[in-house]
Amino acid sequence: MIKNNKYSLRGVSHKKEDVHSAIKQLKTNEFSGAFCSAIPLQKNISADEIFLMHADGAGTKSSLAYLYWKETGDKSIFRNIAHDALIMNTDDLLCVGAIDNFIFSSTLGRNKHLISREIISEIISANDELIQFLNDHGIQAQLAGGETADVGDVVKTLIVDATAVTTMKKEKFIHAKNIAPNQVIVGFASFGKSNYEKEYNSGIGSNGLTSARHDLLKKNYLEKYPETFDAYTDKEYIYNGNFQVTDNLQDTSLTIGKALLSPTRTYLPMMKEVLKNHFENISAILHCTGGGQSKCLHFSNGIHYIKNNVFPLPPLFKTLAEKTSMQEMFQIYNCGHRLEIYTDDKTATDLISIAESFNIEAKKIGYTESYSHEETHEKNHKKNKLTIEYENQKHVF
Repeated sequence: MIKNNKYSLRGVSHKKEDVHSAIKQLKTNEFSGAFCSAIPLQKNISADEIFLMHADGAGTKSSLAYLYWKETGDKSIFRNIAHDALIMNTDDLLCVGAIDNFIFSSTLGRNKHLISREIISEIISANDELIQFLNDHGIQAQLAGGETADVGDVVKTLIVDATAVTTMKKEKFIHAKNIAPNQVIVGFASFGKSNYEKEYNSGIGSNGLTSARHDLLKKNYLEKYPETFDAYTDKEYIYNGNFQVTDNLQDTSLTIGKALLSPTRTYLPMMKEVLKNHFENISAILHCTGGGQSKCLHFSNGIHYIKNNVFPLPPLFKTLAEKTSMQEMFQIYNCGHRLEIYTDDKTATDLISIAESFNIEAKKIGYTESYSHEETHEKNHKKNKLTIEYENQKHVF
C-alpha cells in the first residue's frame, strides 16, 4: 500500500521546510516576502531601479529526459529541458512584474560517461533558440555564457540549471503582500496549445516530476536505469506505474514520456500585454510552482484563499490522480493552472479576454477573504488558510 506521504519518502518536499527555516535568519528589506527577491542598486545607479536575480532549473525532469532518450534514441528531448531551466526563472520573475531585459547564465553538470557532447550541444542550441523566441515576441533577452562541468562523482546523469538577472523600475514592482480580502483570483491554464507553442502542452511544468515519473512509469525501469533515481529511496516508491514512456496518453496526441517532458509553458508574451494594459489594477501575481495549488499559503498574512472553480484535471493530471490522493495532488502539482493573478472583478474579465487572444484558457477560479488566526485552536497557528473545492469535496490546507 502506497502511503500518502510518498512524495516525502522519495526524498523531496512540496513545503521546502528546510529552505524556509534556513532563510529566516537572512536580513530583510522592503521587498522581502515577495515572490522573487529584489535588491536596491548600489551607488552611481539610478535610485528608482532595482536589481533582480533568480536561479532555478529543470530539476529531476532531466533524469526523465535521459531515460526517454535511452528508450527512444531521441536526443532532441533535451531541448525541452533547456527550455524548462530558463523559463522557470523568467516566469517566477514575471510574478513581480519583471518581463524584459533578461540576461541568462546556464549551468550544466553532467556525468560524462553517460551524457555525450551531442546532448550538451542540443541544450546549448536550445538556449539560443529560446533567446530568439523571446526577442521575436518583444522580450529582450541574451545569453551571457555559463558553465558546463563534468561532475560524475556527484551527478548520476545530468542537471540543467540557469540564472536570470534583470533590472526594473522600483515603482513597477508587484509585491505579493498586496494580496488582501475580497480579491478575485484568475487562473491561467498550463495545458493546451497557445498560439506561440508548437504542440499541445500537458501542463506539467517542472515541478513534481519525481513523483510523476515514479507513479506512472513501469517497474522494469528500476533495473534498467538505476542511474535515474536515488539509491537510498525505498524501492517500493520507485517506478511503480503502468506505463512505458512510449505508451499513448489518453485523450491527447502525446505519449506518456512526451507529456511528462512537455516544455514548461511561458506566460511572458501574454503577461507583457496584461501588464501593459492593467498594471494598476493587479494586486499580485503567483506562479504555482513548488507547492502546487498550495503555493499561495506562503504569501501575505491573514488570508483565506478559496478556490471553488479550479480547472477540471487535464489528461496527464487525471492519470496521475489515479495513483495519488487529491489532497496530495494539489500540494505537488499545478493541476491545470500554473499562474494566478489577484485583482478586481472587472479587471479579471479583461484578463481572461487577453488570455483567450493567446489561446490560453483562463477563468475566475476563486477569491480571497479574511482569515483570523484565532479561528483555529491548532497549537501552531497558520497565518493563511486555503480551501479548494473540487468535485463536491473540500480540501483544506
